Amino acid sequence: MKATYLLFCAFLTATPLLADTSDSTSAATPQDLENAYSVAIERRTDEIMTKLALSDPAKAEKVRKLILAQYRSLKARDESIDARLKAAGKDAAATAKERASMYESLSKPLHEKFLADLSAELTPEQVELVKDRMTYGKVKFTYDAYCQIVPGLTDEEKKKILEMLNQARDEAIDGGSVGQKSDIFQKYKDKINAYLDGQGHNTAKAIQDWETKQAALKKEK
Repeated sequence: MKATYLLFCAFLTATPLLADTSDSTSAATPQDLENAYSVAIERRTDEIMTKLALSDPAKAEKVRKLILAQYRSLKARDESIDARLKAAGKDAAATAKERASMYESLSKPLHEKFLADLSAELTPEQVELVKDRMTYGKVKFTYDAYCQIVPGLTDEEKKKILEMLNQARDEAIDGGSVGQKSDIFQKYKDKINAYLDGQGHNTAKAIQDWETKQAALKKEK
């Protein structure tokens, strides 16, 4: 119960639950950061490969290399954007706009190639599994949270929620950090909330009521 409560609180506050290895202390050397990043992406990739459970060793190694290469490509993209913006020396507002533009243009070819390469090796269901694992299972977790928190959802509304969350996931696989992925999902959760409110729900009140109920349950225990 405690773990579930904390998870749903994270959903409500959009707080990432997983540590982002790109966030390190200023005392760490570039090599320390690189080593930590390598360990992190290898661990993430191995977790994905365990879930895929591919029986062909050659195919498994190829897919593993594709996923690792994608993580490194996303990191290189972000580093390139940072370097170009730093060299331009523009103000924060202009930098934010340029960052978003560069992120979109640089992500598109990486996204398309990665999915094409995966699709050449995996079934559509396996590709979906990779997407889910690269986004920490946020689609199912967030969908389940909406179904539990917002009362009276229709089948059509549930279908729309899932559709938007899958869109979020497809965009979030391009995120180079936990924070980027969480921000993308939050953008879509805001859209979902607006959609549900337009359907006659009061999402803010539903969340408040759920928080009150969970607090009371916690106090009882």
